[in-house]
Amino acid sequence: MTTSPAPDQPANDAASSPACDDSVVVQDTVRWLERAVIGLNLCPFAKSVHVKGQIHYVVSHATDARGLLQDLQRELEALAEAPPEKRDTTLLMAPLVMPDFLDFNDFLELADELVEAMDLAGILQVASFHPQFQFEGTLADDVTNCTNRAPYPTLHLLREESIDRAVEVFPEAEEIFERNMEVLERLGAQGWADLDVGPRCAAHSPANAAKGAPQA
Repeated sequence: MTTSPAPDQPANDAASSPACDDSVVVQDTVRWLERAVIGLNLCPFAKSVHVKGQIHYVVSHATDARGLLQDLQRELEALAEAPPEKRDTTLLMAPLVMPDFLDFNDFLELADELVEAMDLAGILQVASFHPQFQFEGTLADDVTNCTNRAPYPTLHLLREESIDRAVEVFPEAEEIFERNMEVLERLGAQGWADLDVGPRCAAHSPANAAKGAPQA
């Protein structure tokens, strides 16, 4: 597992998986964050922590759920111990595990159980993004699914206190979901493709993820 405290800091090549360079995973994730999440304002709270350098990027080399759960435990511990002004949130990217969205979605139950077991419930929570994310009742190529699609399977570790502060600033947070749907519908599949926020890692190349990508 390689950590990257800053988007422009190259990862250690010796520690990288041969199938996917860590620095590429981080760069792809930052590009997605800047162009899609912040650029389309899909999350009004993301820009502040990005500009302040408070996002911690970690690339997991796990190839199964057990390995990813171990990495998640380490990162939950690290985030809980880190000063919020230095590290507000963590993005844990897992390019080599669970390319199938349903498998990843099932894993989230284990993630929630881990948070409970670590006595971090009410302190930290785990959200997720996946390159094949699909809302229930939608088709795989529905462009609105892109609101929750990242280049790689990604676990987002958040502080409950930060969420509470964000909600105070944006009290009608429940409207974000509906707005995001409208933004993606106006953008369309071609507009999303033009953002160029897909993965460059061989493990999740466009050819391998085509099944879950919206068609332009």
